[in-house]
Amino acid sequence: MKILITNDDGINAPGIRLLAQWAKKLGEVTVVAPKVEQSAMSHAIDFVNPQEIKRVDFIDGVTAYSMSSTPADCVRFGVLGLQDKFDLVLSGINYGVNVGQDIVYSGTVAAVFEAARLGIKGIAFSTFPHSQKEAAQYFDMAYDFIVSQSLFDEALIYNVNIPDKVSDIRITRQGSHYFSDGFVHDGGDMYHQEGEPVPDVCPNDLNRDTVAILNETISVTPLIATRTDMAVFEKYKRD
Repeated sequence: MKILITNDDGINAPGIRLLAQWAKKLGEVTVVAPKVEQSAMSHAIDFVNPQEIKRVDFIDGVTAYSMSSTPADCVRFGVLGLQDKFDLVLSGINYGVNVGQDIVYSGTVAAVFEAARLGIKGIAFSTFPHSQKEAAQYFDMAYDFIVSQSLFDEALIYNVNIPDKVSDIRITRQGSHYFSDGFVHDGGDMYHQEGEPVPDVCPNDLNRDTVAILNETISVTPLIATRTDMAVFEKYKRD
C-alpha cells in the first residue's frame, strides 16, 4: 500500500513524525507537508503564486517534501505533482482536536477532503495538544476499527479524534461548535480572535464527536465531500 501523509502544523511538527513512523508498517510512506504552520486554512489552495517544494530529511524509510502552501495543496502535489498512485491519505496528528462544526476551518481535515476529491481514501487524526505521544498508541485501534468493519466501503474519508484517556471507540457525527468565537481588541487597529471550549448543545449524546472525546471515547466520523443539499435537490429536481 502507498500512503501519502500531510498535516497543517508543518513539516517540523512532532505529530506528523509520530503518524509517519506508525504508518511505515502499513506500507510505503511519502510525506508532503507545509513548510510552515497552516492551521485553520481549511481547503484553500494557491494557484496564483509559485510554490517552493523541497526534498527534506525526515525519518528513516520515508521520502519527504516541504511545500510553501496549504495541506490541500500538499495532497494535490503528492498526487498530481509526484504523479504517484496513493491508496491512502493520512493527515495529522493535529495539535488540537478537530470536532463539531469547527472542522470547516481545519486544514487537517481539508487534506482528506482533497483526497476524496481525487478519489483516494483518507483519515484525519487529531488529539488534544498535550496528548500527541499518548494518542499515537491508539492509531492501531482507530485504523483497525475502520478496516475491520470495511468502513471504507461505506465512506471514503473519516475524521478521527483521540482523547486524553481512551476506554471506547465509536462512530460519531459532528456535534455543535466546540470553541466559542470572539474578537479581542489589542489596541489601535489591531485585533485577534480567540475562543474557549464550550459544551455541546446535546451534552449527553455520545454519538456526537464533541461529547465522545470528553468521555474517553475515540470518535470516528464519516465525512462526505459534496456540498449539495440532497434533500432540497431531490424535492425540486426536474426529470
